Amino acid sequence: METRSARRRRLSAQGGAGGGLDRIGGLHDDLLIQILGRLRCAAAAARTSALCRRWRGSGLWKHLPELSFRDIAHGAIEAALAQVALSKLSLLDIEITDRVPAEAVASLLRAAARLDPADLSFVVSWVVQTDEMVPIEVPSFPRATSITLRLHKLHLALPAQGGEFPALERLSITSGRFDTGVLVSRCPHLRVLELIHCWGIETMTVHSATIEELLVISGKLRGVDIMTPMLKKFTLHSDVSVDFGMSLLAPEVENLSWKCWSHGEFLLPGEALAVGIDGIWRLVRLELGTGRSGFTLSLDIGRSYCVLQERNLQEMFPFPKISILELNLDTRGHVYGGVVLNLLSIWNGIQRLKLVIDRDMLKDEACPPNCPCDQPQNWRSQNISLMGLEVLEIKNFKGSGHEVDFLKLLFRCAPLTKVTVKLAPNVVTYSRGCKDVLKVFRANPSADCHVYNRRGTEVILLSSNKNVIYGCASTRCSRT
Repeated sequence: METRSARRRRLSAQGGAGGGLDRIGGLHDDLLIQILGRLRCAAAAARTSALCRRWRGSGLWKHLPELSFRDIAHGAIEAALAQVALSKLSLLDIEITDRVPAEAVASLLRAAARLDPADLSFVVSWVVQTDEMVPIEVPSFPRATSITLRLHKLHLALPAQGGEFPALERLSITSGRFDTGVLVSRCPHLRVLELIHCWGIETMTVHSATIEELLVISGKLRGVDIMTPMLKKFTLHSDVSVDFGMSLLAPEVENLSWKCWSHGEFLLPGEALAVGIDGIWRLVRLELGTGRSGFTLSLDIGRSYCVLQERNLQEMFPFPKISILELNLDTRGHVYGGVVLNLLSIWNGIQRLKLVIDRDMLKDEACPPNCPCDQPQNWRSQNISLMGLEVLEIKNFKGSGHEVDFLKLLFRCAPLTKVTVKLAPNVVTYSRGCKDVLKVFRANPSADCHVYNRRGTEVILLSSNKNVIYGCASTRCSRT
C-alpha cells in the first residue's frame, strides 16, 4: 500500500496533484516574461517564483522591460535595481511613501539612469533633508521620452557638463526647485512641460522652439518669461506679487487658462501692500479662459484699505482680444462707475459684460462726501466707443443713483440688444431704483430688457392710459 509521503513524492515528480504535466513551468521564458509583465509590479513578479521550482533562482523578473516599485523601502528598491539584467528599460515606475533621505534620492536617481528607461516616473512623498539645501543632481536620461518627477521640496540641479535629455518630449515636475531656463535648454525636443507647485522660483523662464503645451501651478511668482513660437495651450495658476509681470511671445497660442490671485505682501504687522487699480480699488483675482465665443476675462476687485501699489493690468498681463468680461465688484456701497468705465476703455472690444455687485453681500459703508470712489467726477458724462457690446447682465443691482447713471451711460455708448438686471435681495420692486431702471428700459425699446427680483421672478412694465404700472410676471399680465 502506497504511503501518503510516497504519493506526494510521486505527484510532485509528475508536476502536480492532478497528475498532469507542469504546464506553467514548461512555458518558454519569453512568454513567461510577457505574463509577468502584466502584473505591473516587480515585487509581485518576484513572488511568483513560489509557483514553480524551475523559476526559483531564475529571476525572470530581472528581465522584465517594464518595472514598477510601489510602497517598498528605498534600500530594497536600490538593491533590486542593481539586479536588473537589462541595460535599457521601457518603463521604470518608482513610488515611495516612506521618509527618504535626500542622499538616498540622489542614489536612486543614479541607479535609474543606469537602466536608461524610455518612460520614467519617480515619486517620493517625503524627503528628509539636512539644514543645508544641498542640490540633488539629476543625471542624464538619453532615451527618455517621458519623465515625471514628484520630489518633496528637493533642490534639483543639472551637471555643468552633460545632463542632456535629447529624446524627451514630456516633462512633469512637482514640488521641486530648479532653474527652469537651464532645464528647458537641455530638452531640445520637449513638447509638453508641467511645473506644479515648484518652490523658490520667482521668475518662470521658458524659452523653447518646440513646446506646445505649458502648465504652471505655483505658490507665488514675480514674473513669467515665455518665448515659445509653437505653444498652443498655456495654463497658469498662481499667486502673483505686486510687481508681477508677464512676457508672452507665443503667436500660435489658442487655449489660455489663467487663474491668478493677489494676496498682497505684508510690510509691517497689520499693514499689507496690494495691487492697486484706479486709486482705491484692489485686484483680488483674475481668471482668463477660452470659450466658444473667444476669450473670457473675469476680475475680482474690491474696495481696499491696504497700501496700494498702482499697476496697469495690461503691463502685468499680455491679454489677448477679450470677447466676454465678467467683473465681480466688492463695493461695500461705494461708487463703481468710474473704475468699470476705466476697465471698459481697456477692453473696448468686448461683446458681453457681466457685473456681479457685492457677491458676498457685506454690509455697506457710508460713502463720505467727495469720496475718491466717485472719480473722475465727469465719468457720468464721458463717451467711450463700445460698438461690440451687445449683451449686459448686472446682478445684485441696488438701484442707487450712480448705478442708474452707469446703466444710462452703457445704453449711450453701446448698441445693447439684451439687458438683464437682477435686483439685490433687499431691493423691492416698488422702490425708486427699480422704477428708474424700468424707465431707462422704456426709453430704449430696441433692446430686449428684463428685471428680476430676489426670487427670480421677472418684474414687468405695463402701460394703461399713459399711467405706468409695475408688477410681476406671476400676475399673468402681458407686456405692452
